[in-house]
Amino acid sequence: MSAIVEADGARLLGALRLLLAEKGIATPEEIAERIALTERASPKLGAALAARAWCEPAFRTRLLADGTAAAESAGIALRGLPPLGVLENTAAVHHLVVCTLCSCYPRAVLGYPPHWFKSSTYRARAVRDPRGLLAEWGTVLPEGQRIRVVDSTADFRWMVLPRRPAGTEGWDQDRLAALLDERHLIGVAVPSAEASP
Repeated sequence: MSAIVEADGARLLGALRLLLAEKGIATPEEIAERIALTERASPKLGAALAARAWCEPAFRTRLLADGTAAAESAGIALRGLPPLGVLENTAAVHHLVVCTLCSCYPRAVLGYPPHWFKSSTYRARAVRDPRGLLAEWGTVLPEGQRIRVVDSTADFRWMVLPRRPAGTEGWDQDRLAALLDERHLIGVAVPSAEASP
């Protein structure tokens, strides 16, 4: 049965691509390019942006002011996608990204959303009890650090610029980026130099 459903899905997808081309909406080349960009997206792209921001103050300023332009200047195509906002964690404020309605996620810079990001439990707990949720991830923040929960939507996607871990002075961007994954770039975890590969 699944082979039949898969074949039907492939036929429908082929018909949709043909229709898009016939209507002048998207050429086969544009569709192939978009598929390649989607398949290339991963948390490594977001980690590279964060590591570069830690090392280059001018890029950090640009990333925080206009995440879309900064990502595109780093070779990440966001054309046709919702704008990308980047939130900086500080000693005073820790950001936590959630999509309260579904699973809006900055896929171009973080890849596909993890299953837990899409779960109703994560979405509800992030809003109702963010400090408790973070503690379950092993992220215990200082009592005075405020948590700001930010809703990623169909109109605007968010990523977190984590605080650079202590003890990473002099590290190059590749080594810094290796400390980060989607948990840090959404705000459920805090990177540590001890996690260095």
